[in-house]
Amino acid sequence: MMNMQSTPIKRNSLADEVAHRLQEQISRGTYKPAEKLPTEPALMQEFGVGRSTIREAVRILANGGVVRVQQGLGTFVEENPGIEEPLPQRLKRAQFADLDEVRQLLELKIAQKAAHNRSAADLEKMEHHLKRRKDAGIANLVEECIQADIDFHVSIAEASGNSILSDLYKTVASHLKKRFVELFNTTDTFKATQQLHKNLLNSIIAQDGQKAWQWAQRITQHIDEESTKK
Repeated sequence: MMNMQSTPIKRNSLADEVAHRLQEQISRGTYKPAEKLPTEPALMQEFGVGRSTIREAVRILANGGVVRVQQGLGTFVEENPGIEEPLPQRLKRAQFADLDEVRQLLELKIAQKAAHNRSAADLEKMEHHLKRRKDAGIANLVEECIQADIDFHVSIAEASGNSILSDLYKTVASHLKKRFVELFNTTDTFKATQQLHKNLLNSIIAQDGQKAWQWAQRITQHIDEESTKK
């Protein structure tokens, strides 16, 4: 195996960063399924870290099912039939339409679940972000309005009670923000959908999951129609 030269790592979480870089190399095919990773000394030299950091990084990857450690033989890449590329990296190169479709589907489910699981603190956050959205829309502050809109939906995701849905929505939304800033040069669309968002919030307050789903669907359809016009 060719020794790859890497810049020494300077972050505090060395083991996590080494694990991340090794997983990226595996995703790119540098190390293929069933292939043995370099020895600990070789990895120590490549990443500029100590033996304990390498061992912890390997442990992280082993716990995640990325590699397996065979005593006396070494560390081998697992054969994984699932997504070989780390999800955040995959989302970075996704087409806007595909990514936005995922966002729309997530918004329906998180709205429904938030209606059943929301707390008083969750509702306070939603109301705060919805007001920010309205104020930024009136002032025609596009980027601020987009961020407030994202924060509003993130607060719904957090209220859903499903941490995986919440984390996935946050990741997708973060990748879409730049595209939304490019797509919208005024806040007209956001002002036009403010009442729809208020209706969504009211259905969550009322703990009506069916109406929450329906209002979320109305919102995503409106935004989708506006996007196709651009």
